Amino acid sequence: MAADDVAVVMVPLPAQGHLNQFLHLSRVLAARGLAVHYVGSATHNRQVRDRSENSGGIYFHDLPLPHFSSPAPTPDAAVNFPSHLQPAFDAVLHIFIPLADFLRSLAAASRRVVLIHDSSMTFAAGTTAPLPNAESICFHTVSAISSFLYRWEGRGRPPEPVIEHLKLPRVSNEGCITEEFKYFVHSQWNMMAADEGLLLNTCRVIDDPFIDLMAREPGWEGKKTFSIGPLHHLAARQNMGVRHECVEWLDQQPPGSVLYVSFGTTSTFSYEQVAEMAAGLDASGWRFLWVLRNADRCDIFGEDEQREWLPPEFYARVEGRGRVVRGWAPQVEILSHPATGGFVSHCGWNSCIESFGAGVPILTWPMHSDQPRNAVLVTHVLRVGFPAREWERRTEVVSAEAVRLAVERLMGEEGEQVRRRARKLGAEVRRATAEGGSSWADLDAFVAHIVR
Repeated sequence: MAADDVAVVMVPLPAQGHLNQFLHLSRVLAARGLAVHYVGSATHNRQVRDRSENSGGIYFHDLPLPHFSSPAPTPDAAVNFPSHLQPAFDAVLHIFIPLADFLRSLAAASRRVVLIHDSSMTFAAGTTAPLPNAESICFHTVSAISSFLYRWEGRGRPPEPVIEHLKLPRVSNEGCITEEFKYFVHSQWNMMAADEGLLLNTCRVIDDPFIDLMAREPGWEGKKTFSIGPLHHLAARQNMGVRHECVEWLDQQPPGSVLYVSFGTTSTFSYEQVAEMAAGLDASGWRFLWVLRNADRCDIFGEDEQREWLPPEFYARVEGRGRVVRGWAPQVEILSHPATGGFVSHCGWNSCIESFGAGVPILTWPMHSDQPRNAVLVTHVLRVGFPAREWERRTEVVSAEAVRLAVERLMGEEGEQVRRRARKLGAEVRRATAEGGSSWADLDAFVAHIVR
């Protein structure tokens, strides 16, 4: 069957880590000849386009939402989950009626309409119910291990039997998310029954056996599961011509010599923790590239004055050896650079799969959400990293000495085996996403499914 009479509609959660993965999926499907429609608020659609190297060939639709506030993050909050983004999450619930109207218009002009919604936006699946030529697919923008354990616990089942069988450490869910976001997600779970299938941004070499465990979860039995990641490897990249200055700085560093430090778009540190991190990086003696920026607000285009965390003397001490980036940085390009030898990360799923694909080992420092489980995947399942901070000690400030020791462990002699395993994993991930690989095959199967 032809793909050009099938319309695909993307409905992401309005947070950068989710918007980004939906864009990668959009680009992959558009390259297969499908008409891809990306929907959201005008603010978040602009955010996607501004932070993308290539969003051509995708139709963006700004759907009306009620006004939402855009508060600043709270660095010293008891729970590090980005609760300051909750106004945008609550506002997006009002997308249902304009989304239903939009799907109705597409359904009248298309042989088939396929709605792909975020696993945290399952309410959107209900918009396809009145349309005989429409179906919905659930896209998980987190790891299979964290998705499975979260759903398992959400059904009131203790995770111990699974954890003991797989010889994993017990990681508490406490402190991962706020009660408000838990209600936001759980109140929608009954809509999952409407979905025809499940998409996972992972692959067998990363998330086996959790992919199979997810597929056997109640509500998913008998439905199709496609593991089509990491999507950033499948999405065709465009050379923008202008390289970020930090990449030009990496060009001047020896291979494998630079530690990349970044905590994503939703994490905010206290001044005390930033000072300890700075002192630890300085004392380690290793080269480093540190992305130090404010966490995203709901509206990243509003006024947001960047804090100054570090004194001038720090920059003077590390000149030539350390680089601090105060804004947006091209993470995939940084991790793929030959000079990058390690990564201090919050273990958000984008950061994990980008690091896995580049063959770069990780010092894990989980902050919230799925990140503690992703850290277990890194350190205990794949064994491509060491902990920089254990989840159980999340309320403590990590000292400069602890930072120094963790950096030395990863970048020095002790980390050689971990670095070797990370390089091997990178090669396996690239094979999985190349033509003939498992993710490529699952993508072929998924496209065949939706154009049938």
